[in-house]
Amino acid sequence: MIRQCHHRLVAVAAVARAQQQLPIQGVARAMSTIASADKRPIKAQREQTFAKLGLQPYPRYRPPSPDHPVSSPAQIHAQWDDQLEAGVKRPDLQLSVQGRIRSRREASKKLFFYDIEQDGRTIQVVVSQQRVVGCDSDEFLSHNRALLTGDIIRAFGHLGKTNTGEISVFATQRIELLAPCLHTVPSRSGLVDTQKRFRNRYLDLLVNGSNALRVRARVLRYIREFLEARKFVEVETPILSPNVGGASARPFVTQSAAAFGDTPLFLRVAPELYLKQLVIGGVDRVYELGRQFRNEGIDADHNPEFTTCEFYMAYATLDDLIAATEDMLRGMAQEINGSPVVRTAGSDADVGPVDIDFGSPFARIDVTEALYSSLPELKALDINDPCSVPQLAAILAARHIACPLPHTMPRLLDRLIGHYIEPLCTQPTFLLNHPAIMSPLAKSNDAANTTAARFELFVNGKELVNAYEELNDPREQRQRFALQAADREAGDMEVPPFDSEFCDALEFALPPTAGWGMGVDRVIALLAGVRHLRETIAFPIMRPDSK
Repeated sequence: MIRQCHHRLVAVAAVARAQQQLPIQGVARAMSTIASADKRPIKAQREQTFAKLGLQPYPRYRPPSPDHPVSSPAQIHAQWDDQLEAGVKRPDLQLSVQGRIRSRREASKKLFFYDIEQDGRTIQVVVSQQRVVGCDSDEFLSHNRALLTGDIIRAFGHLGKTNTGEISVFATQRIELLAPCLHTVPSRSGLVDTQKRFRNRYLDLLVNGSNALRVRARVLRYIREFLEARKFVEVETPILSPNVGGASARPFVTQSAAAFGDTPLFLRVAPELYLKQLVIGGVDRVYELGRQFRNEGIDADHNPEFTTCEFYMAYATLDDLIAATEDMLRGMAQEINGSPVVRTAGSDADVGPVDIDFGSPFARIDVTEALYSSLPELKALDINDPCSVPQLAAILAARHIACPLPHTMPRLLDRLIGHYIEPLCTQPTFLLNHPAIMSPLAKSNDAANTTAARFELFVNGKELVNAYEELNDPREQRQRFALQAADREAGDMEVPPFDSEFCDALEFALPPTAGWGMGVDRVIALLAGVRHLRETIAFPIMRPDSK
């Protein structure tokens, strides 16, 4: 008994602390919500109303009786919209509907109209006292006035259409409250403030809809179906690992409390090295669709937690990857939008909607030639030699192109590509023939090792896909990792450490392999017509409140 009382006291204290949003050691401070900022006495008033009417606000859910089968608004509209004439009632079509009250209109003390939403579709419920069985005038009025917009309810009745032709459920029983909404849903005033929207995501979805999330589900399903139809095997590789690699990015670092002692563990930045080891192990076509984590800033095109798809295909070439990319995105656009031409948001707030044509052959730009054309002075440099960093940095400075320290050849070249080439890529465009130094995991196009067998796909000015023929020479891979290590020693902490274990794996022979990676969130944003990645993520990370 003493232990139980102690537990109750601890629980009460925890609830009080949470309600006051007091900081707890080692736990992030709670962010403010619309609910916590609402000081109106709505909750107390509604609780008093429920008690007065004898309403159980949170009943255990029980399925309706077989004579009132549950129908969704979508099912009702699909089956009956064109089958019933205006003014016709069908007492033989008994059913029940359930969902959230989107609006409630009191036509008189004896007649109420409700719009009920479930899974994005609405249906009208007409509640007339003369149809509701066993309910006197006072009880009818009190009960319906106790139900408010936002409440979750269930209605029983028969189907029909009003005299104005709106398909409706005509209630024959008292509306059943399943869960009350204790705050005002701002459906009329709207919810547009970014901080309020994403700190109260559930409310944002109620007010602004969930189209981007539904597009996300369809995109993920399409990718899986596309790859599995081509005999790829879906796998899961470690998210938490003592090694980090496969991309240049600053990782999140943690430690295990037991298993690894003081050894740091990393959230993965890319699954590439693991997936190629599976190809070595005999899985010729392999893919992973999952989350990556990079310790970087947040903007319209970047989020620290994001979704990618990577696949690796043995005995394939860059041309095979180009064909697969065009086929996937063309088919995806058709599947999601009903057309290979997609109208999407402009690349920034100053640009209006843009029509992206995935139906035509994708454009191609030779990166090295385009850089030489824009900057003839580059021809005097060996752009694959790390010793050219000072001269290349001087060229950027002369052109007033900023590049944060540390300066390395890959970072400087990437800045030039971003400045001169990426803005040209509104329509789907493959960037090919990157300087080899930018692609430490890719094979070279030529014996002189000047350009990489690689492409990037840019659409609407944003990178969607990165792909290349995989380097499978363990000796050369060690040499390239050594060059990267020099950049890391120079201060570029985004460069991954030398991974000798991966090089050891290559000594067991990686077949000629083509590898491909897509930023799934960016593709979803494009197809959903939204500008910011956070719109495509169910619960995007938000900075803590400043107050």
